Amino acid sequence: MEPPPGAAENSKLRHVEKDVLIPQIMRDRAKELCSDKVQAFTKCCKETGFLMVVKCREENTALKDCLVGHYADPSFYEECKAEYLKQREEYRATGIKKKRQKITSNV
Repeated sequence: MEPPPGAAENSKLRHVEKDVLIPQIMRDRAKELCSDKVQAFTKCCKETGFLMVVKCREENTALKDCLVGHYADPSFYEECKAEYLKQREEYRATGIKKKRQKITSNV
């Protein structure tokens, strides 16, 4: 069975897709997966104000470790790439851009 016409063209990623759009999906998904650490850091910052740099080091380190762990995982990148390609395919088929849900942080 042959791939549909233009399939090779559709699987290529532009520079902006590789360096901007897929990493944005990675950041959003990593924040969701590390939400407990995001909340702990946010709570610490609210409670300590200007001293957050000193007093919230532990929470900040835990958050960074969680996020970087996801960013460095090749399988996580491939999942996010597949998600992006699916969104791109849907957009090309329908012309309707799917709105990205933003995770708001109170930091």
